[in-house]
Order: sequence, then structure tokens, then C-alpha cells
Amino acid sequence: MRVAVIGANGQLGCDISKAFAENGHDVIHLNHDVMDVADLNASRVNLTRADPDVIVNTAAMHNVEACEGEPLKAFQVNGLGARNVALISNQIGATLFHISTDYVFDGAKRAPYIESDPPMPLNVYANTKLAGEYFVRAIAKKHFVVRVSGLYGTNPCRAKSGSNFVNLMLKLSKERDEVRVVDSEVLTPTFTEDIARQIVVMCNTERYGLYHATAQGECSWYRFASKTFELSGARVKLFIAGPGEFPAKVPRPKYSVLENAALKSLNLDVMPHWEDGLQRYLAKIGALKPGP
Repeated sequence: MRVAVIGANGQLGCDISKAFAENGHDVIHLNHDVMDVADLNASRVNLTRADPDVIVNTAAMHNVEACEGEPLKAFQVNGLGARNVALISNQIGATLFHISTDYVFDGAKRAPYIESDPPMPLNVYANTKLAGEYFVRAIAKKHFVVRVSGLYGTNPCRAKSGSNFVNLMLKLSKERDEVRVVDSEVLTPTFTEDIARQIVVMCNTERYGLYHATAQGECSWYRFASKTFELSGARVKLFIAGPGEFPAKVPRPKYSVLENAALKSLNLDVMPHWEDGLQRYLAKIGALKPGP
């Protein structure tokens, strides 16, 4: 099978490319510098030339604050870009995997969201990603819209200057005596390698539609930091940040945990618990403390 990965040099795209290659598939890497999804004609040329059976679109403008400052650009990439890829996927007969986000919800439910829950985005980023979902679901005949949450991976995150939350905590633990982290936002941090494996598994079904694909369980950013320090053996004091200590510049959901209900209904859910993913990630980057 030929698989074209849009954004193949990104944090998630790298792991998706690797996962398909390791399963014997022919992977076409459409990196950010050669593939601009907002450009319909250029995208058509690239994807037609690639002639894939499957397209995985990881391209997005996902710096939340940047989206708020440039809403038109965010819509061109996250909304119209998704539309462009959906149109082309139909023209070449490819199955489309489109990556979306937990941020399409406002967090008011305070219980894990399933695919049938109505979205209520709070910011420009989330609104434009939801628009992209709707374009894909309305246009692409063979599509999987895959919502993810709290991504971190071994490959650099372009929107976060090449870092991620875990790496930041490890860095701060070496530079400071104490670290303060918010406890008011609850999510499911997810290792990108696990999402990549899940997408490969989903190629075994033609039950197209909307899916949640995150690690199992949930935690606050504070709990995530605490587990990171515990597993890495970091000697640093961790405290809960006080109200308003780190004021958000953009509204974000206080609770964005997703339930992989659709995957579970098909017995296709292979996502591990978030603590398992974190432990494997720390081992991979050489930051896991030695066992007893």
C-alpha cells in the first residue's frame, strides 16, 4: 500500500511515516516545505504525483496563540487546507486520515467526550480545526477524522520551538529547585508513537467516520508533571500553581478528555494508558530512572 503523509517531518508525521514503513508499506514523505495544504493546485500536483492509496494529513497551524492573532491564516490552513485535501482524495480515490483535536470541546461536560457529543470550540484554533472536520466529513468519500489530545513525541514540535511538555519539565527540573504547574486543566497526554500505531490498525477497516484516539485515563498537567518527575527520578519540588499565576492568553477547555468509543465498538482500540506511554517515551530519550 502506498501512503502519503502530509507533514511527514512533524512531531506526529514522523512517527506515522515510520509506523507505516515498519509494516511494509511504501511511504511518500510530503514535508511541510514541499506541501502547503492551503494551496489547492500545488497540493493536487503533489498528491497526484504520489498516487497514494492512503493520505494522512497531519498538517495544521496549531500554535493556539498564533491562530488567535491570525485567524484568516489559521482558517486557510486548518479549514480550507483540509477541504483541499478532501477534494483531492476523492479525485485520486484515496482514503483520507485527517488529524483533529480535543479542543473542539469546551470542557463543560466534565466527563470523557465521545464522538457523538456536540462540539463547542472556545478559540480560533479549535474553530478552524472543527471547520476542517466538517469539510472532510462532507466531502471525502473514504475518510477517518481522528481527534487526538496532548501530543508529545521524540520528534521536534514545530509549533513549540522543537520542545514538548515532558522535555520542558525535565529541563526545568535541572535548572530550578522547584516547579509550579497548573492543576486546573485535565486531559489525556498521548505519545505520538501510540497514535501512529493506532492509525495503521485503522487501515484494517472501512468503517469510515469520526474517531477519538487518545491514551487511556486522564490527568491534570500537574499530575502529568508529577509522574514525569517520578519516573525520571528528578529531584525537584513540585507545587500546584495558584489561581491566575499563569493566566491564559486564549480560552482553553478545562477538561478535554476523549473516550475512544468508536474504536472500542469495533474492537480496534490499541491505545495504552497514558502512564505506559510516558514511561516508554522517557526510556526512549534516555531519561527513565534505572530500576531497582
